[in-house]
Amino acid sequence: MTTVEQLERDVWPEPHPDDTFLVRRCTELRRKPLAEFTVEDLRIMLGQEIGVPALLPLAVQVLLREPLAEGEYYPGNLLRNVLRLPGSAWSNLRAERERLVLVLAKLVATPPFSDPDLRPRDPYREIRDAILRFLGR
Repeated sequence: MTTVEQLERDVWPEPHPDDTFLVRRCTELRRKPLAEFTVEDLRIMLGQEIGVPALLPLAVQVLLREPLAEGEYYPGNLLRNVLRLPGSAWSNLRAERERLVLVLAKLVATPPFSDPDLRPRDPYREIRDAILRFLGR
């Protein structure tokens, strides 16, 4: 079973006991078979921009089925991290990006995202604004 570590041909050392939970978790996830990744695993790794070429296609497949897929925190947290990736992350995924654009254009036109009165700190507003930037609006 293929891992990010194998694909990148870059073996990270074992984390130091004083390393943060996030460092330890990312090191562990680099060694986890891609086929076993959960939404939360994808959220963590893409949020840290680790293994993007291998993991972004997996995340897109999840988001095409369920745009507001959530890890451990709130609906849409995987989408939020995917939309934060630089444009260069999509250079080899043009077709996948276009499919996601269609799904997100429909999503942003439905409540609660279509509500013009969303408050600035409302998580749906943050996601809506990120979707609109991704769509180029």
